[in-house]
Amino acid sequence: MDILGHPAFELLPCALYLLLLLFLSFRSKEDEGSTGSVGLIQAFILVALIAHGVQLHNSVFTDKGFVFGFAQDLSLIAWVGLAFYWFQSWFLPISSLRWLAILFALVCSLLPSLFPGTLISPRAVSDPWFKGHFIVATIAVGLLSLAAMHAMLMSVQDRALHRQLAIIPNSRVAHWLEDLPPLMTMESLLFNLLYVGFALLSLTVFSGLLFSQTLFGKPLLFDHKTIFALVSWFLFAGLLLARWRVGLRGRAAIRWVLSAYSALLLAYVGSRFVVEVILQRA
Repeated sequence: MDILGHPAFELLPCALYLLLLLFLSFRSKEDEGSTGSVGLIQAFILVALIAHGVQLHNSVFTDKGFVFGFAQDLSLIAWVGLAFYWFQSWFLPISSLRWLAILFALVCSLLPSLFPGTLISPRAVSDPWFKGHFIVATIAVGLLSLAAMHAMLMSVQDRALHRQLAIIPNSRVAHWLEDLPPLMTMESLLFNLLYVGFALLSLTVFSGLLFSQTLFGKPLLFDHKTIFALVSWFLFAGLLLARWRVGLRGRAAIRWVLSAYSALLLAYVGSRFVVEVILQRA
């Protein structure tokens, strides 16, 4: 069955994410902390992740071969970010990230249906170096996406605490902000995400620099993707160094995280978007 010209299964993850967001928005305050409600939400997220994963697999591994582009890249990043959230939420108090992670996955799950991507060289796909680089890069960007969402949430929380946001008392938003962990706890969780994400990003960037010929079949070129990837790596490295040496924290740390993540998106998604959509080249 087709819906608006697209196979129904392509829209299933989006529908599941939308239902989940509606459930989260309209459930009663009393149900939010109950064991049954939390278990139901976790099960629902897992089902949506499975559907999204199958849809993503079908959009990448096609009859024509391995197809990839900025839409598949963003969808995969969102899937990895939500999967990390789902796993870590069993052990860490990060339920505040749930709404953002699901919304990001909802939007990105639609993109492969709208932008089909381009066919990637079969030689590159069969190369074990390329596979390893691709997997580590996707996990790194997905984890850092979760860190960026966490930083945005901290920014909202900080502004609310300093009365810089007009929030209606006793509203859902007010209760949501009250239920967030203290800023110190949020900050500790943020840097735990950044430490792991930066380690994987370092492996990604330097494997690409050292093994460009093996990975991509051509010598290293300092194009926009390479430059933005290096800028992002140096920004994340500077952030963690400043945290270690001078205890960087608060709004300065949040701005630094978002700047580094913006450069990372320009490297791994922005370059593909320009080529595929603006320049319309394979």
